[in-house]
Amino acid sequence: MLTPAAAEQLIFANLASFASEDCPLAEAHGRVLRAAVQADRDLPPFDRVTMDGYAIRAAGLTAAARSFRIGGIQAAGMVPLALGKAADACVEIMTGAVLPTGADCVIPYEDTMRDGERMTVSAGNFPTGHAIHRRGTDHAAGAEILSVGQRLSGREIAVAAACGRTSLTVAAQPKIAVVATGDELVDVEMPVAPHQIRRSNDYGLRAALVAGGYPCVERFHLRDVRHEIEHRLWHILAEFDVVLLNGGVSKGKYDYLPAVLEELGVKKIFQGVAHRPGKPLWFGVSARRTPVFALPGNPVSGYTCLHRYVLPALDRASSRPPAPLRSVALAAPVTFKPQAAYFLPVKLSSGARAELLATPDPVNTSGDLAGLINTDGFVELPAEQTDFPVGYVAPFHPWMV
Repeated sequence: MLTPAAAEQLIFANLASFASEDCPLAEAHGRVLRAAVQADRDLPPFDRVTMDGYAIRAAGLTAAARSFRIGGIQAAGMVPLALGKAADACVEIMTGAVLPTGADCVIPYEDTMRDGERMTVSAGNFPTGHAIHRRGTDHAAGAEILSVGQRLSGREIAVAAACGRTSLTVAAQPKIAVVATGDELVDVEMPVAPHQIRRSNDYGLRAALVAGGYPCVERFHLRDVRHEIEHRLWHILAEFDVVLLNGGVSKGKYDYLPAVLEELGVKKIFQGVAHRPGKPLWFGVSARRTPVFALPGNPVSGYTCLHRYVLPALDRASSRPPAPLRSVALAAPVTFKPQAAYFLPVKLSSGARAELLATPDPVNTSGDLAGLINTDGFVELPAEQTDFPVGYVAPFHPWMV
């Protein structure tokens, strides 16, 4: 049976990239950048004053010459004034303003005394360049500032705006179908009989996808009726870019999905991965290159597989580089007997030397999604051993990125 790493590589190898599209800057939050952004001019674009005070020539400030004549005042956004040729010339200046022509130093207000139209430097020496943010010292014109694959937050959008970009080329948002299966399921708005359970997996999966940066998600429910599954799944495969099926992929008598998917032209890449929970995971690709993930129906299994495989696959198809895995140390010993990788829920804390510690917090059963509420993610423990001591270092997968 496949290892988690082998399953991941098969998913990546059979995954097509999402298309690119142009997006208005104001609507680009959360999108993944597909074309780099360069500085359209030097940043800052001029010698920028960083403190309120007085602009002077540094050479004019000596032990004997500390009084200057104020020749004007300049605020941010004003055309720069000229300092004048006199050695004692100065301009009153505000933070963010362009450095006046001829000046090369700014004296803060708190180090000066003013008497009418003259200013005296009360104390200290101030070299050339003091309180000046020089032109182009952050980034030169033409320098790449935002790289392909970055997910756009407020920081990146502000930078793009500073570079004059009104729109950005980003990965298209995939339309994702989350399909719950099973006769036992009823929606939360409906009365529930003693032999039924409320639909919850599709709500949780959709919320996790939205939190991961993929908001175009629709939920569906398929009963365990073969002809209904065939009909509705044909339309879903034709309409959506990614399909997540939840349940119906094991070997039960009413688990129709694997056979129906094959009839609908979905090529199975693998079924079953050697890990707990989530062993029945199924992955395939339709004739139009739609990736199909059939997640186990048990809530913990499906939710864990979404974070271990689906969200990284969506990021890859969006051109987002893989997030570096954090390593954490077990805060308590763990024993796991099955010959399979163990996706163990944990709670994070900091050790005495600021190291990340993972306290095991296993769920009661794979149906106990509420057992994950107080956990931060899961560690991936390898199948090759069964006993993991305190301090064992393992890769950590967060529920939230």
